[in-house]
Amino acid sequence: MSVVTISIVNKNYQMGCEDGQEARLIELGRIVDARAREILDKIGPLPENSLLATLCIVLADSIHNRPVAAATDSDLREILARIREIKHKIGA
Repeated sequence: MSVVTISIVNKNYQMGCEDGQEARLIELGRIVDARAREILDKIGPLPENSLLATLCIVLADSIHNRPVAAATDSDLREILARIREIKHKIGA
């Protein structure tokens, strides 16, 4: 297990992660920091707990409203081939 430091609005946080995931965690920290700064720029200073709650809602909203990728014809052909392969293996 590794530990990295991420900075969110000039405050450092020690975060644990699996070995090899350090760069990803640092990048995610940068995204969270940027969103937190956007919130503060729009509505002004907030107590830390209010910023955290607002940040969570903003991030959850962006996840909830993210478009779902549709399966392509190629994806569906691959799935069908896999189903046929499994069916053949079980003798159905």
